Amino acid sequence: MDDDTLQFYRQNAEAYAKREITSRHARLTKFLALLPPGAAILELGCGAGGDSAEMLARGFDVTPTDGSPEMAEVASRRLGRPVKTLLFHDIDANEAYHGVWANACLLHVPRDQLANVLSLIHRALKPGGAFYASYKSGDGDGRDTLNRYYNYPTADWLRATYAQAGDWTDLSIETGEVRGFDDAMAEMLFVLARKSP
Repeated sequence: MDDDTLQFYRQNAEAYAKREITSRHARLTKFLALLPPGAAILELGCGAGGDSAEMLARGFDVTPTDGSPEMAEVASRRLGRPVKTLLFHDIDANEAYHGVWANACLLHVPRDQLANVLSLIHRALKPGGAFYASYKSGDGDGRDTLNRYYNYPTADWLRATYAQAGDWTDLSIETGEVRGFDDAMAEMLFVLARKSP
């Protein structure tokens, strides 16, 4: 991950944790419906642990992770369990998870590194496993007003990048808007895909 972006989350972990976003509830429910009961899920960029808490409450076997040790500590306190600090390029699991949930985190991966990170996620999934990620849409990378790096992809660019990373089935991209930590509305791309059986 871009160092300036990672430092932002390290320095603002407590403030970021105070934000509760409920608008993604329907997307989380749709993702979980693709998984067997009690499925093993890797959450990347878990932030304060809100989504992990919801998945745990629904009986799933969640491994929450975040790239910021400070954010992982906040999530650990909320969840009452250890949260591992994990950078995307350090994902080393092999067919270990039924699902990978990566809400609003892979959007910080440099464009020239995203295909590699997606290939690591593909490898970590069991055959037929589900993968959700969201991105701020655009036409090229850049920084927001808080100096955070974003890859700002188009839907076509994402489809091509996912194709480089492995065989996916049922890849769908929905659009919508969210209000970010910078209080600005952003156009989003919500990607749901399954690893080929």
